[in-house]
Amino acid sequence: MKKIIIASTLLVFLQLTLFNLAKAQLTTPPSGGNKKASVSERIGISDITIHYDRPGVKGREGKIWGQLIPVGYTDQGFGNTKAAPWRAGANENTTIEFSSDVQVEGQALPAGKYGFFIAYDPAECTLIFSKNSSSWGSFFYNPAEDALRVKVKPVAAEKSTEWLKYEFTNQTENSAVIDLQWEKLVIPFKIAVDLPTTQLASFRKELQTDRGFLWESWVQAAQWCVQNNTNLDQALLWADTATSANFGGDKSFQTWSTKAQVLDKLGRGTEAAAIMKKSLPYGNIFELHQYARQLLSQKKSKEAFEVFKMNFDMHPGEFMTNMGMARGYSALGNYKKALEFAQKAQPLAPDPPNKASVEKFIKTLQEGKDIN
Repeated sequence: MKKIIIASTLLVFLQLTLFNLAKAQLTTPPSGGNKKASVSERIGISDITIHYDRPGVKGREGKIWGQLIPVGYTDQGFGNTKAAPWRAGANENTTIEFSSDVQVEGQALPAGKYGFFIAYDPAECTLIFSKNSSSWGSFFYNPAEDALRVKVKPVAAEKSTEWLKYEFTNQTENSAVIDLQWEKLVIPFKIAVDLPTTQLASFRKELQTDRGFLWESWVQAAQWCVQNNTNLDQALLWADTATSANFGGDKSFQTWSTKAQVLDKLGRGTEAAAIMKKSLPYGNIFELHQYARQLLSQKKSKEAFEVFKMNFDMHPGEFMTNMGMARGYSALGNYKKALEFAQKAQPLAPDPPNKASVEKFIKTLQEGKDIN
């Protein structure tokens, strides 16, 4: 009986030991000498992140594509598939994650995390984005889980890449090309985002948080719409919120001038002009000066002079306002008065570059020429 108890105890101990060993996962380098890696890039406001393992060429030049990486699909002798694509890396699944909806080679793919596989072919590769991002490699690949397939042409590389890598290239405001580079081959595919849609969705979401209690947030959203000439009707509502007394924006030059810009974009110029006049008393010295300069660029010399004059009356002893008056008179063709104010501004110049600019303006006015 005693022997039975001892034997049973040893058996339980052995089972527990084996169980704990099975659970133990100490940190070691990836198998096969491969390297773990990740790369991420923001396109617009959308984040794209790739996690992968990097196999090395390791002296196998000329034996990677078509041999180590077979053409098409293959039976790997394990798992539940007889037609597995390449895992687009080594060891575990290569995964690619998108924080917003994207287009891959012009085809729509919803936001999410995907297993990434490639069916290699020297003429045309098939890229597979699988809804299964957690399986090991492609041993359990199931075409029923495909979210998207696209075809791209591989490109020969001039130089060999020893360790497989993914790199973002040809970036624009709303797109980038992702290059898979290994040995002397590149497999490129283009990712694009609908920037206006994703940006506006982000604004709507963020304006419902604590950021929506700041008039600056509503101005930022409306200004973006003006700059991109989109969503103007809602931009006007955002500008209205910014100018409300709730958050203190009713006495801000930025809020009212933003509303005026939206109205102008909507073709409501008379209303825009009235709103701008209302905003002027709220402007600081810099805001009024920049607005007057903007009017000059629009060839509205009389309106610009009125703003320069208003700014000068509020801040008569400042370099900026004296230079504003010089610009205003010059735009009206009154070079004599412009010269007087330029000469007043000269000793007020805050630094050598500004002083040099004033000296240049004085010379130009003395020659009877416009300084704008």
